[in-house]
Amino acid sequence: MRLFDTHAHYYDDAFGSDRDEVLSALPAAGVERVVCPGCDLPTTRQSLALAERYPFLYFAAGLHPENLEGASLSDLDEVRALARHPKCAAIGEIGLDYYWLRTPEERANSRDFFAAQLALAGELDLPAIVHDRDAHRDTLDLVRAHPGTRGVFHCCALSAEDAKVVEKLGWYVSFTGNVTFKNARRALEVIAALPLERIMIETDSPYMAPEPFRGKRCDSRYVFRVAETIAQVKGISTEAAAEATYQNALRFFGLEDTPL
Repeated sequence: MRLFDTHAHYYDDAFGSDRDEVLSALPAAGVERVVCPGCDLPTTRQSLALAERYPFLYFAAGLHPENLEGASLSDLDEVRALARHPKCAAIGEIGLDYYWLRTPEERANSRDFFAAQLALAGELDLPAIVHDRDAHRDTLDLVRAHPGTRGVFHCCALSAEDAKVVEKLGWYVSFTGNVTFKNARRALEVIAALPLERIMIETDSPYMAPEPFRGKRCDSRYVFRVAETIAQVKGISTEAAAEATYQNALRFFGLEDTPL
């Protein structure tokens, strides 16, 4: 069984003491590919450096909505430059977060950055990795306004109805370890509603560790639990779910299915 963790933040300080040890152990655990999205310019540079060191690791370049303080739209010139690196797989992590950004000014600013980065993804023919928290309507409106851009709603917080809209737009939805939580009813409904070919899996490491590891630092070795849960909902084997989501991720990021 091979696994593709489409979203893990390995530059995070949580991996400060054993980052190389963790990353080196992933292939033996069946995790054959990982994408590490940046959240600002420094973490994008760190993600690029990790991608250069590990053949199975790719990165994404972007400005997260929670990391816009002090940023200007001119910073996207450097995002564009970083995204031209051969191991850049996407523009991300970008999007809207109305849980943390509450003032009209903050929200308007985040919409400007999100729109500009969606346009950049379309310009560079790269997919977008989208963070959407408590901002579904505005996020979907901006996605619709950029029909030439493709992407994924990561760490799915959508309703089944909104997920079907995302599917019709040709986008993907990705699920983390929170699908294993006892209160994950809505996420399981979304998995049931979507065709398997529009689903990807992730850990969002070091966050969202699945059961029975909840509360621990998460890493890509736990992504198999997401595949198991999708398999249970879809009535297929874990191996089939893992392979389907692996192929979906290759297609989404435009990667070849060749040995690394």
